[in-house]
Amino acid sequence: MIVEGILTMIGFIIAIISGALMSIQGVFNTGVTKDTSIWVSASFVQFTALLVCLTAWLVTGREGNFTALLKVESKYMLLGGAIGAFITYTVIKSINVLGPAKGIMFIVVAQLLVAYLIEVFGMFGVEKVGFDWRKIIGMAISIAGIIIFKWD
Repeated sequence: MIVEGILTMIGFIIAIISGALMSIQGVFNTGVTKDTSIWVSASFVQFTALLVCLTAWLVTGREGNFTALLKVESKYMLLGGAIGAFITYTVIKSINVLGPAKGIMFIVVAQLLVAYLIEVFGMFGVEKVGFDWRKIIGMAISIAGIIIFKWD
């Protein structure tokens, strides 16, 4: 029970760090786009991410190998990197148009909604969960928060 609580807390901390890094990255990428272009910026982001991942793989003992990618059963799962390029593009565009706070708020609510739909319908091999009105109410409160936040 205690171990499960600690693991959950670690998960929360990692999620907070992830959200913070995504916000910072979005601002950085938008700044790079001002001096280059959106696709140059997105390409640089993806290329530097590749370099960091390869370096981390080499440093941490080379767990797994790239030929294992051929064994992935659901081949559509390999589209994550391509989707990442469009994520970079859309984050840059939304922050450029809406600003960091508003852009990220809409992104987070969209993530939450889509993630919940994936769970409810059991899409992409995710374990199916039951529909829960409380979660819909929570999302509605989040959307209300966005309206209040952007209200001038």
